[in-house]
Amino acid sequence: MAIPYRLIDNPDGSVDILLFPGGGEELARELFPFRALRSPEARRVLYVRAVKVVLAGGLAVTLPLSSLALRKTGDNYAMSYIYFGTAEQQTQNALRAADVLDVISPSYFDLNADGSLKLNAVSQSFVSSMHSRGIRVVPFLSNHWDRISGVAALENAEALSTQIAQAVEKYNLDGVNVDIENVTHTHRARYVELVRLLRQKLPQGKEVSVAVAANPKGWSTGWHGSYDYAGLARYADHLFLMTYDEHYSGGDAGPVASYSFVEQSIEYALRHVSADKLVLGIPFFGRMWNEAGTVAGQGVSLEQVRSIKGEFGGSVGYDSERRSPVLYTTLTRSIKVSGHTLPAGKYEIWYENADSIKAKLALVNRYGLKGAGNWSAGQETTDVWDYYELWLNGTYFSDISNHFAKDEIIRLSGEGVLKGVSDSQFGPEQRLTRAQAAAIAVRTLGLPLSDEQAPFSDTRWHWANREIAAAVRVGLFEGYPDGTFRPDAPVTRAEMTAVLARMLEASLEGRGAGFSDLTDSHWAYHEIIALSQMGILNGYTDGTFRPDAAITRGEGAAILGRAWDELQK
Repeated sequence: MAIPYRLIDNPDGSVDILLFPGGGEELARELFPFRALRSPEARRVLYVRAVKVVLAGGLAVTLPLSSLALRKTGDNYAMSYIYFGTAEQQTQNALRAADVLDVISPSYFDLNADGSLKLNAVSQSFVSSMHSRGIRVVPFLSNHWDRISGVAALENAEALSTQIAQAVEKYNLDGVNVDIENVTHTHRARYVELVRLLRQKLPQGKEVSVAVAANPKGWSTGWHGSYDYAGLARYADHLFLMTYDEHYSGGDAGPVASYSFVEQSIEYALRHVSADKLVLGIPFFGRMWNEAGTVAGQGVSLEQVRSIKGEFGGSVGYDSERRSPVLYTTLTRSIKVSGHTLPAGKYEIWYENADSIKAKLALVNRYGLKGAGNWSAGQETTDVWDYYELWLNGTYFSDISNHFAKDEIIRLSGEGVLKGVSDSQFGPEQRLTRAQAAAIAVRTLGLPLSDEQAPFSDTRWHWANREIAAAVRVGLFEGYPDGTFRPDAPVTRAEMTAVLARMLEASLEGRGAGFSDLTDSHWAYHEIIALSQMGILNGYTDGTFRPDAAITRGEGAAILGRAWDELQK
């Protein structure tokens, strides 16, 4: 039953919910849906400071937000740092992700050389704007890689923690994210003590989190050794795993965050911290190297990469093993990037795109992590937010919720094998094309891509040219006698079966009753019978197989899903 309620506005932009329940069960049922609403208007309700319950006789009981579990089931934590731009620009950048973010972390807390708090200009309009949309504001405390101030901060933990607690209260902030870097393993215990003091001094319900270095190799000395994952997690709400800068400014060219680097960093962290204490960090930036060697790892936003490609063109590759895109381009004039003037010349730019970001977001669900965050809002291309929440929460596509192959689509998308027809649509009822099937086969088997051209008259400029060439090279596909491949023609059920049989190297000796519309004169008879007997293929309820009917993308996903374990052997 519905519970009468009133919303009471607070000066800080939050609201109190005044409820008049008939009983405890009804209160629980009616309260939790508030957090599930995702529209901009509804999100205003999400920043709830307190719930006041009016009981019989007019007695009012106030429950602070910290005592209520308002988090939506299955809604993984989402945060973003924000660093670049004016307060107005930062507000605009944050609002692009307003329907996704739980927390935004601006650069309000710096350090003086003596380790005391240096407060940057706190924008009350920014804080109020975020609160009105249900986004918590958790500034990050940074030494900006300066070891002197970082060490002083850890040695000044008692006073610093008090200063931070006072600032959080004064400016109506929602906690602190500690991001002290470039101290050493000799400061591990002091680092934990700072976080313990912050947890002690900040009110219940305020976030205390720590940004920690990715450590795929398990280094125990140097700045990586300064992070006692287990000790920090004992007091922090979570650790933000900075899984980026695998290749860095001044170093050799390569991905900012390759798939193996990220996954190995997660696996190391999970040996010390539970999954619900880990937030995966995703870069919204790339790095540039020039052929002359005068530019080595210059940081560049994803939006700038898009602009560079738009103006200067170039060749885009995708390293399927490292799941990282790279742009090779020639600047015909000098340009400004992140405040630096870069000379004309040939450049190699490693960055992130939809495929690489989705692959990282899928790891959140594979390992059961608390959620994901990024560095930093405003550096991304705007289309990121079209798919970010779907992939963060393991849904991936908005058009598969009631589809019979939903589980297979989710599983294989998470493996990086299936891709959508757009960033948020899978198109399960659309026909699977020959090009799409070839690309899926190549990704499934992990076949290397080269620059060789497929030997067909109609594939040279096709998006799947390299995938088609790879699939033909190993005998998975053939072309037509007229020299074409017909990449956009639909795949039939028989053709899909034949390709899958080749991928499985299935024995084709079997015979059987099969299906009412299938005789041994059909060219794919043996493949269909073999995969049917393996439990990979199903026919229709009327006993037919319909071998020459076009297969849909959803049907293809279901068949591949049933064969997946066998393919991994």
